[in-house]
Amino acid sequence: MRLLTAVAPLLISGALRVIARTVRVRYVNGAALFDPWVRGEQLIVAFWHNRVVLMPLANRGRKLCIMNSQSRDGEIATRALKRWGIHSVRGSATRGGAGGFLQLVRAFRTGYDLAVVPDGPRGPCYQVKPGGIHLARVTGAPIVPVTYAASRMRQLRSWDRLIIPLPFADIVFVVGEPLHVPRQATDAEAEALRAELEARLNAITAAAEAQTPRRVE
Repeated sequence: MRLLTAVAPLLISGALRVIARTVRVRYVNGAALFDPWVRGEQLIVAFWHNRVVLMPLANRGRKLCIMNSQSRDGEIATRALKRWGIHSVRGSATRGGAGGFLQLVRAFRTGYDLAVVPDGPRGPCYQVKPGGIHLARVTGAPIVPVTYAASRMRQLRSWDRLIIPLPFADIVFVVGEPLHVPRQATDAEAEALRAELEARLNAITAAAEAQTPRRVE
């Protein structure tokens, strides 16, 4: 297990670099993500669990922090992301979640953008949990939904049907409009915003797939 934990991040990071150098990437509504960064604003970037593989490509060198689980898979992901300059805190909805949430807030206050995977770590797939909304309410940062689709890919038989884009694929990233969560939002308002984030993520995912003829291999 120790050998796997040490070697897997190197293999994952290396494979991602090969993919990143060969795919053709196009952004739809990319200004909703990149313009605030040009202005020096901090954001919370939200994306589905099965789209994690290429999300480092959208980072553009920003200081980014994400929560990974305290499991072995979380440790592998943490080490792999570190090689891409992405910082991780540890926790999940079932273990260490409160501590991980506070670490994300602290990271934001020291200048990091935040990344959230609202249907992780165990699903249900494409259903937003409330953690990202609470994070936006505490930090005051807007949530920007981001997704992508790939013309050539493999899809795992995991709970989320993880998408692994293949070299030389055409990739379409679609960025949704920012979602603002007032600091004074009531629980009912927060629930409405949670449902809105879910709807926006599902809408841009459908748009990305519609613009990318897919071939599962």
